[in-house]
Amino acid sequence: MKTINKSSTKNQTNGAVHQVKGSIKEAAGNLSNNPELKAKGIVEKIAGKLQGKFGQVEKKLGK
Repeated sequence: MKTINKSSTKNQTNGAVHQVKGSIKEAAGNLSNNPELKAKGIVEKIAGKLQGKFGQVEKKLGK
């Protein structure tokens, strides 16, 4: 049986993954006193939140 993944579900899932990865990078940047890594983590978290919200909008639109 073939499973069909909706775009909205993929975006919500991928957004959550990026938020977690961003949190890890941010924490690693804090622990290692690496402001560049911390900034990358913050950016990835924000991108993940946006992707998740985009997935929610798609879900409401039925995509």
